Amino acid sequence: MGFRPLHDRVLVRRVEAEQKTAGGIIIPDSAKEKPQEGEVVAAGSGLKSDDGKITPLDVKAGDKILFGKWSGTEVKINGEDLLIMKESDILGIVG
Repeated sequence: MGFRPLHDRVLVRRVEAEQKTAGGIIIPDSAKEKPQEGEVVAAGSGLKSDDGKITPLDVKAGDKILFGKWSGTEVKINGEDLLIMKESDILGIVG
């Protein structure tokens, strides 16, 4: 991919949600919520402090993450819908 986020930003691909509930009820597309889980596609170099030192990010490409419901900015890159968000919007890494 020809895109690299700057500073403390990460590029995230949403992980698709389940198509049906545990009880077997199929959820139509119009009733689905956007998933809050994703995979980091690319990460920036890190946050620069006032004295010029760069603090590296805790996440890297390939990490599975959880993020807030309204986090990030939706973008379309190479025909794929992705999110760009700051590292501080990430709630945690899924082990």
